Amino acid sequence: MNAEEIELSPRDKIIEVLKTIEDPELYLDVWFLGLIYGIQVEGQQADIEMTFTSPMCPFGPQLVEEVRSGVAGLGFSPVNVRITFDPAWTPSEDVRAMLGMI
Repeated sequence: MNAEEIELSPRDKIIEVLKTIEDPELYLDVWFLGLIYGIQVEGQQADIEMTFTSPMCPFGPQLVEEVRSGVAGLGFSPVNVRITFDPAWTPSEDVRAMLGMI
């Protein structure tokens, strides 16, 4: 079986979409940034729990809409996006390195 024959799980398909959605300020995707805290799939319903880099993120509503529409584009409905700040986002070592914070 080659890589093209492997069917991705619904969760993995969602992750692939999340990897295409960039934070407009940091130019890194929401999955790599660690902004996605949880993904639940039940039938055609997708529930995404996410955060922002800060509670005052000016692009928060835009990111939520991009996540919602990107996941809906896979055929999921409804797509529920819940925002949480608990725990507060902290960049991983990889993210800090990419942003020159190390």
